[in-house]
Amino acid sequence: MQLIKSVSELRSVRSKLAGTVGFVPTMGYLHEGHLSLVRRAAEECDHVIVSIYVNPTQFGPSEDFEAYPRDLERDMSLLEPLGVDIVFAPTDDEMYPPGFQTYVEVTELTKVLEGASRQGHFRGVTTVVAKLFNMVQPDKAYFGQKDAQQAIVIRRMVADLNFPLEIVVCPTVREPDGLAMSSRNTYLTPEQREAAPDKARALSAAEKAYMDGERSSGRLREIMLDVLNSEPLAEVEYVSVADNETLQELDGPIEKPVLLSMAVRIGKTRLIDNIVLGGTDRG
Repeated sequence: MQLIKSVSELRSVRSKLAGTVGFVPTMGYLHEGHLSLVRRAAEECDHVIVSIYVNPTQFGPSEDFEAYPRDLERDMSLLEPLGVDIVFAPTDDEMYPPGFQTYVEVTELTKVLEGASRQGHFRGVTTVVAKLFNMVQPDKAYFGQKDAQQAIVIRRMVADLNFPLEIVVCPTVREPDGLAMSSRNTYLTPEQREAAPDKARALSAAEKAYMDGERSSGRLREIMLDVLNSEPLAEVEYVSVADNETLQELDGPIEKPVLLSMAVRIGKTRLIDNIVLGGTDRG
């Protein structure tokens, strides 16, 4: 496994890899969710490249860019047994050299949900992912269902810009109590950690109602909010029942696959989660 920090070296080494290349872009501080993507890539491709880069352009001015957990040595030790060929860990200057002024933006899909809450976030995501795709030239790229809107936005970008690769979205990996794994979970105090699984419980309650025949989008929102509002430490930012392709909020009866998603603050930590109902991408 090689650690590479420059684009020129990455391209030189990448050009010598024969066969298919799977790519897993990450911001590091890896957990089992990330590692499940790496294992899937190793199963399906001849070579695996993982990027570790905390991308400044997807963080807002008041967000946690400086505090975001970083530990490259730890991440390398977790990746070593998984058959990864290259870990690409560039610097900010390598990714955004002086004079940088070009951005990639998906317009409509980024106006809602996370895009409405985090202005400019997805412009940073699509820009850095487009750059990484150009650098790595993968055959397949792997993303987690936990960041459902991100995966939908990136699929749209890939289709619109004719990137010659396949986007593979893998199921959300959860803790035993249902909490979706996230690097930001490390911010939680013990008391906050006990409250955090209410997100998963809210989604499960809505899913059970759906399985029992409930098809009212408004009622499913109410069910999720009832669970979340029962937790004093949870501050709900949004709860959504949206079309799983367009991300447009639904008002009437559910007739095709829908994305149930939410963002909740517990203390200073902002956590997201989702599931898909009526489709195959259940998180």
